[in-house]
Amino acid sequence: MNFQDKRVLVTGGTRGIGRAIVEKFLEEGARVAVNGRNADSVGAAVADLPDRDRIVAAPGDTSSAADCKAIVDAALSGLGGLDILVNNAGSGGGGPTEDLDEALWDRVIDTNLKGTFFCTKYALDALRESKGAIVNMASVRAVQGAAGASIYCASKGGVVAMTKAWAVEFAPDIRVNALCPGAIDTDMLQALAVRMAGSVEAGYETMSQGVPLGRVAHASEMADAVLYLSSDQASYVTGIAMLADGGMVAGVAGRGQKAV
Repeated sequence: MNFQDKRVLVTGGTRGIGRAIVEKFLEEGARVAVNGRNADSVGAAVADLPDRDRIVAAPGDTSSAADCKAIVDAALSGLGGLDILVNNAGSGGGGPTEDLDEALWDRVIDTNLKGTFFCTKYALDALRESKGAIVNMASVRAVQGAAGASIYCASKGGVVAMTKAWAVEFAPDIRVNALCPGAIDTDMLQALAVRMAGSVEAGYETMSQGVPLGRVAHASEMADAVLYLSSDQASYVTGIAMLADGGMVAGVAGRGQKAV
């Protein structure tokens, strides 16, 4: 895959999967605008990255439409255009439905769904000009429910539905796809594992029991999938929600079935 001098914006690019995506694009020669919630978080992330001459800071909170415009404007100004948009910024949280409140609803929906919409809206002209690509970060929870995750599931299900609508609306100029990760080794998942089982190792063992590949994935594996969906090798791929879940959904679908 050739990304030499491609112009890329990655929202939520300072940590976790987003950080891995930024690093992978840089390795492949791209110029990358890195978004984080504020200038300090972006500055700290950029300081640790190689090839800083190919990095543009694009701070802002994707839960705000005005910030989405500022993020895209910073990327366009620093990169001189845009070839690839990765809508990765996200927010989680949950619990029993009766315990959830409007503040959590607003934070999760605004970050995951509204942010994806408005970053895309403001990047459209540049992406049409470059015949570019969009990758939206969804989740296995977009297609498989989980107790205590109703708001998160709704937000990511919305991302998948919006991806399909955009693939039709923006064709043939822009390809739009979604990636649906399963359990990925990030600081957020590590914290969840500790809450579940008392340690990261024990929590990951529990999480892996429903995964046919038997393990939690590395963030770099999700970056590889994003680069594929962004690349010319996926030139006839648009409108899909690609599962990268180690077979989790397939395993649940097949559980209890008998071979004929």
